[in-house]
Amino acid sequence: MAPKPPVAEIGVLIYPDAQLGAVHGLTDLFTIANRMARERKGPAAPRLRVSHWRESGGAVTRVFDTEPGGGEPAFVILPPAVTAPITAADAQPFARWLRERRERGSTLCSVCAGAFLLAETGATDGRTVTTHWFFAEAFAARFPDVRLEIDKLVIDDGDLITAGGLMAWTDLGLKLVERLLGPTVMLDAARFLLVDPPGREQRYYSAFSPRLHHGDEAILKVQHWLQATGAHGATLDAMAAKAGLEPRTFLRRFRTATDMKPTEYCQRLRIGRARELLETTHGTVEQIAFEVGYEDASAFRKLFQRIVGLSPREFRVRFNGPAALAG
Repeated sequence: MAPKPPVAEIGVLIYPDAQLGAVHGLTDLFTIANRMARERKGPAAPRLRVSHWRESGGAVTRVFDTEPGGGEPAFVILPPAVTAPITAADAQPFARWLRERRERGSTLCSVCAGAFLLAETGATDGRTVTTHWFFAEAFAARFPDVRLEIDKLVIDDGDLITAGGLMAWTDLGLKLVERLLGPTVMLDAARFLLVDPPGREQRYYSAFSPRLHHGDEAILKVQHWLQATGAHGATLDAMAAKAGLEPRTFLRRFRTATDMKPTEYCQRLRIGRARELLETTHGTVEQIAFEVGYEDASAFRKLFQRIVGLSPREFRVRFNGPAALAG
């Protein structure tokens, strides 16, 4: 018997005044991506299962699945709001449910005013997010501990992904397709839908996508900490203390959960941040190396080449031509 193809579940949370057009549009986008994956890779291709969730009687429950067999969603999307962002009082039952999902390894994603509900979970404190420019002032006043970069359309911060515009659910959806089904399928889906693919997803080399849905809460806590801090100060002792484990036990459990050594994991987080800076800024390679945690620019260049397959300068020429002269 042929093995069953891998399935990743994406949950879409329908909160008060959520834009139903985005809910159903995302569902259609993922359905189209599944078809594109089958056409390219056959019946064994990985696919996406979509579930919808609503609140009833104080509990958030599953109300729809594109196919049977749903489980814990690997990703949860908070769609835009039709009018105003959700209030703090109305957000509480959803925020509790979202915190539970995150503790079990789900990556949380928001679009437009969905960032307000995401921030109510506390997961964005000290992190960088985006939302619609119209809500920037209100968001900054309500969540002063969150770094807001309003000029960015999509911010992929590993375990948190935020998209800015009202219609940026297409960008977020394509980003998840690229992460879960690959860049070729993402481009196929974008062409079929006649929408522009996100610029970063057209890169030849895929971004680091950490394993978060492994069920080890102690290791997941460390992963969230590493993502929030950019792996700065991430010594073995510091990571083990964060996990509440002895160093040897931590090393064993981290490798089991993530399929990486902690040093390799931290390197990939830092290189991922360096890639973003090379694409979007004019900082020199030396400046970027220092910002992501490397004092030796030569060692940084070698590590970048090994992980990405291009030198920092080659990467910048390919993906940020106007800034190429800086590095």
